[in-house]
Amino acid sequence: MNMPDIHTPSIVRVTVSNSLTSFVSERRFDRGLPIPEIKGKLELMTGCMSQSMQLEVYSKEDKLLFKIGDTEELLGSFAIDDGMRIHVIDTNPQQTDFTDVSQCEKYNMPDENYNSKRDTVRSFLKNNKKGRFDPKNMEQSKLMKEKLLQEEEEAMQKIHVGDRCEVSTPGQLVRRGCVKFIGYTEFKPNLWVGVAYDEPHGKNDGSVEGKRYFTCEPKYGAFVRPKVVQVGDFPELDIFDGDDEM
Repeated sequence: MNMPDIHTPSIVRVTVSNSLTSFVSERRFDRGLPIPEIKGKLELMTGCMSQSMQLEVYSKEDKLLFKIGDTEELLGSFAIDDGMRIHVIDTNPQQTDFTDVSQCEKYNMPDENYNSKRDTVRSFLKNNKKGRFDPKNMEQSKLMKEKLLQEEEEAMQKIHVGDRCEVSTPGQLVRRGCVKFIGYTEFKPNLWVGVAYDEPHGKNDGSVEGKRYFTCEPKYGAFVRPKVVQVGDFPELDIFDGDDEM
């Protein structure tokens, strides 16, 4: 009895992920290509250097099956089927995480330089008295700023250094702490309240750009606008306190 021939497709569809970024993509590879050539294609896709590249092969259930290191074998020599995932690991610690935009310095053009340019949106609006340069809008904007300043000054009168407080910033959890500073700062205009939080939910230690306004532990300090601060009898929250037990 003759056994039927089993033909393995020459193309395999896999998902590709990598250790440098959160990049995930579905790709097709020819089983007849040697591993070095596969790594060359993966280098262009992921940014991982082929010389320091290690491959991990995961099943359709995302279970690690085996690893592929330095070899000249063909891709078809390995049991890789459609739907599996190839995870690319760059073992070179000098590589940069290109998705971390915090490592990129943002350039802000000084206002005097931008104002000196002619072919800009700002110069067009100013010359044609449109948008915020419209006299009516300018007057309305002035009145709104004066109203906001008045509201901040009124809110500031209820806040004193040493007060316990709650800070309710839009889009963030309510945080509790102690008022450590009230007044104007050098880093931004208008009035600010310096708060030392009970938990490390802040951004500084009471100093900004080399200027110290108060002192607290790193990551416990923050500067917030008066309108988001409410003073009162706010004891420190107990993370173990809840309604699940009596």
